[in-house]
Amino acid sequence: MLPDRQLELLRQYEPVIRYTHGESFFPMDVGSYVGDASLWVQVPGQPPVQLASQGQLDLEKLAQMPVTGPSEIQYLKFIEPLELREMIAYTQEQIKQRKLSKRFDAGLGRLARVGFISRVLDLLFSLTLVLRGRVRGDTSAAAAREYERVSNTQPHPIYYGRVIHQDGWIVLQYWFFYAFNNWRSGFFGVNDHEADWEMIHIYLYESKDGKLKPEWVAYALHEESGDSIRRHWEDPDLEKAGDHPVIYAGAGSHASYFSPGEHLAELEVPVFAPVSRLLRQLAAWWNRFSAQKNTSPNPLQLQEVFALRVPFIDYARGDGVAIGPGQQIGWGEPVLLDPIPGWVQSYRGLWGLYTQDPFSGENAPAGPMYNRDGSVRRAWHDPTGWAGMDKIPPPSLVLEHLVHRKAALAETTGELAELADIRSQELAGLSIEVTALSRQPHLKQLWIDQRRRLQKDSQALGDLRAQLSQQRSELEALQSLEDQLRSGSKPLTPYPRVRPAREPEMRINRLVELWSAVSIGILMIGFVALMIFYRQHFIAGLVVLISMFIFLESGFRRQLPQLINSLTIGLAVVAMLVLIWKFFWYLAVAAVLAAGGYIIWENLRELYAARQR
Repeated sequence: MLPDRQLELLRQYEPVIRYTHGESFFPMDVGSYVGDASLWVQVPGQPPVQLASQGQLDLEKLAQMPVTGPSEIQYLKFIEPLELREMIAYTQEQIKQRKLSKRFDAGLGRLARVGFISRVLDLLFSLTLVLRGRVRGDTSAAAAREYERVSNTQPHPIYYGRVIHQDGWIVLQYWFFYAFNNWRSGFFGVNDHEADWEMIHIYLYESKDGKLKPEWVAYALHEESGDSIRRHWEDPDLEKAGDHPVIYAGAGSHASYFSPGEHLAELEVPVFAPVSRLLRQLAAWWNRFSAQKNTSPNPLQLQEVFALRVPFIDYARGDGVAIGPGQQIGWGEPVLLDPIPGWVQSYRGLWGLYTQDPFSGENAPAGPMYNRDGSVRRAWHDPTGWAGMDKIPPPSLVLEHLVHRKAALAETTGELAELADIRSQELAGLSIEVTALSRQPHLKQLWIDQRRRLQKDSQALGDLRAQLSQQRSELEALQSLEDQLRSGSKPLTPYPRVRPAREPEMRINRLVELWSAVSIGILMIGFVALMIFYRQHFIAGLVVLISMFIFLESGFRRQLPQLINSLTIGLAVVAMLVLIWKFFWYLAVAAVLAAGGYIIWENLRELYAARQR
């Protein structure tokens, strides 16, 4: 496809991005960023070495930088943190320009929306920020000041685009580059880091009349992939402005959402992942068991209680700046990544500061083509598989795939039918042989072996015929769909619409917010108090303290009835187990006597019925 046609397609469906009020960074030109950045290399165990100072770099020179060794990490550095004097001057300037007159309002606190264990993990996560590599808080202000200076020379934000042909789809790939991710310092999120690459995909297909039509859209959402990140073009969840899909960008994180709101994003701490999986499996079993006994319309879900994840809120309200066709700010001229530029293909380093964060959350990302470890992103080399589109054929190719599938299935069905006939004849012959052997006492062992073989082969023939029946039913279903398609019916979507997870309705007031903010600290103080003043009764005191916290937590979240129901069921199970342990032999004797009496009764009843005949 010619470059002009690619740009035309990208322009035709370019998205609209709506930001939250208070957002400081918007899509920008990477050349301006690189021109203001310095280039460094980090060798393990040694201080970083500067390869190019600020003002010496451009995209062409970046692409020509020599490849480092496997243990070395190249990275760009965009800004230096502000000194206190500079920070005060910048804040005063913002107030003077009325840019801080309407501050960001977080609304309902994030800790009030999640469970007790999640708040404990949040405390541990916050403490790790002190111990691991992270971006300093005043770096965000320095990045905002530098971005403002650069953006004044660029009135329109831009995006980078690709047009890829894969699996019968034409994929429009839009990449957006941000100078900084200030999710943590600006919006109480997970991390801060220099540079941020985000993207979306639009999947087109060629219809019978030769026109390209959009069918699916996939949005990058943190580290997620697969079915959950895509929506059908006609899905009510996908908002569009004409032919332009609307993105609601997370404040600071720039993650892409299909709908406005405050989305709960939970980070699973890697060290707790195995424990979390085990607890979720146990909780799922308990919820299935208690659901049969619990009549509450909203039972307590232990999967949520035992989810060892750190909660954060992604504010994607869409009440701030909007960029795109028909908005107050339009897109500048897009940059086509075809052929792949050298700065994309040759530079495998990070696009911002390398903080040596072991969790990688505070390290800058790599470019659009690579992951942080230098491997190629799946979204780059496999755009259909990244969004689970590799298993969905374009509507124009559904009939073709159906015919091929039906032909292959018909062939295997015919082979199974022939095999079933052969096995049936063999089984009939084996049955005659077993009958003949039963009349020869000296061949008793052979008769026993052949009879076992007869039973085994009979079961195998039954399974074979069941498989044959199933495949014939599949052929009938495929034939029915083929008839519908040939009659002009529109092919159905192979998979149902994937709905996003909805945040449960919360009825929380300021008192609950206060409790959520101070509860962990109070629990820690209570633990220390028990250790100091009631050490001789520590275990009992700890049980009372934790029980009190559980009841208060359930009461604040309107889940006290559900908790009482679950505790009642749990105590009943424990009481039953104690009784079984205490009176095991009595129960065993009673069970044997009952079984013996039942057998005698059944046999006598059968004998009486036989004599009555």
